Amino acid sequence: MQNGMHTETERCVRAVQSKDARFDGWFFTAVVTTRIYCRPSCPVVPPKPQNMTFYPSAAACQQAGFRACKRCRPDTSPGSPEWNQRADLVARAMRLISDGIVDREGVPGLAARLGYSTRQIERQLLAELGAGPLALARAQRAQTARLLIETTPLPMAEIAFAAGFSSIRTFNDTVREVFALAPGELRTRALGRGVGSTDHHTTNSTGTPGVLALRLPFRAPLNPDNLFGHLVATAVPGVEEWRDGAYRRTLRLPYGRGVVALTPGPDHIGCRLTLSDLRDLTVAISRCRRLLDLDADPVAVDDQLRTDPALAPLVDKAPGRRVPRTVDEAEFAVRAVLGQQVSTAAARTHAARLVKAHGEAVDDPEGGLTHLFPSAESLAALDPGSLAMPDSRRTTLTTLVSQLADGTLNLGVEGDWTGTRARLLALPGFGPWTVEVIAMRALGDPDAFPATDLGVRYAARELDLPSTPAALTARAADWRPWRAYAVQYLWATSSHPINFLPEQTPQLP
Repeated sequence: MQNGMHTETERCVRAVQSKDARFDGWFFTAVVTTRIYCRPSCPVVPPKPQNMTFYPSAAACQQAGFRACKRCRPDTSPGSPEWNQRADLVARAMRLISDGIVDREGVPGLAARLGYSTRQIERQLLAELGAGPLALARAQRAQTARLLIETTPLPMAEIAFAAGFSSIRTFNDTVREVFALAPGELRTRALGRGVGSTDHHTTNSTGTPGVLALRLPFRAPLNPDNLFGHLVATAVPGVEEWRDGAYRRTLRLPYGRGVVALTPGPDHIGCRLTLSDLRDLTVAISRCRRLLDLDADPVAVDDQLRTDPALAPLVDKAPGRRVPRTVDEAEFAVRAVLGQQVSTAAARTHAARLVKAHGEAVDDPEGGLTHLFPSAESLAALDPGSLAMPDSRRTTLTTLVSQLADGTLNLGVEGDWTGTRARLLALPGFGPWTVEVIAMRALGDPDAFPATDLGVRYAARELDLPSTPAALTARAADWRPWRAYAVQYLWATSSHPINFLPEQTPQLP
């Protein structure tokens, strides 16, 4: 979809007329007679086709002078799946913008991370999305501002600061322009209707300072079993836990730290965020969505995988599997090395030792979390002799953290998947399994395929597929570009705990 679905007028009209929620986030409908833009699934009577025009982003609609619909609230729809399935410049830029880079470092910072000039970035984003990086970041700030206005009792001045606005005046002007309401009017409307009753993104605030309760939307179907099962079965004690039906973990964020509790629901993921600095709200939401792969297009993925007779029964039995990812790419790379050639339990034990010795302590009154996972910088200073592992793996780990700490190796969302794979393979002790697991869960490549993984090979044998890595890779060509999702279905053939949602039983601290 490199050219953008918004250019396919007839298809867009059909989606709007059928109110098809699967296309929310793929494109936006602007109504020329009312100057309002909507998501495809807007509940109002669809406008006449001649009055519709289509845009690839909310920012492009706003740039063209349209304001957000007050009924369907298009800025709260799931994000476009394109940015998670592509590795070109535009997709990498969009992942960085979602991560708040423009707010923190400006457009020059965005360009520097991507290795292009600001002019090249502007030109490509305008060509594909109808808006430049500043406009895209502005649209994101507007959504963050509304989220805080409607779900917290914070004063407007604090909200403006937390959402990334440079001044109260800019905050007021942007909110009025985007939502056709003043900030105070937005809050009054939210209180009047009871936020959370119909909205897909927000729910009532907790009333506790620094704590927000949100609803993270996704495209159905979503199978939570392997998603939460994997995260909990591999959870590092002190950093992650399953408590009262929620996956909880600590977060290292640009301005501070946080704790998130994520609860699977039938039409959304419940998200309870505790932040030391509210300026981290946008990036925290972005990382939680990425962790749970919430912007995926499960219909497209499953339709492709169903074309293989070996996978079709697995997909039909439990459709909508997501790829469990990470909130911290460097953390996951370290954990992947700790998991080389050992059991899940042993990997957790190794990680827990590192956390206890080198992680930063955190307070968690609501649960049993104790630390942030150690940063690469702190691990780069450790004594290799303190690591209870073979010398070769010590070298692998120390080389990895050294290169992560000094910036030689960058696993961030802006990375080029092919180039990063090559740099990882050049590290001592890094083979195809480690590289592909990192590509799948840290880099976010939807086509990553760890063909040497034992679980994948066992499943292949069960399904009468080739079980040698080379033959299985050749056989898996038909699953492209969704081989990382095929892996989730292959893993699901086993009885390993990663495949099962933990029992909904409370834990004691």
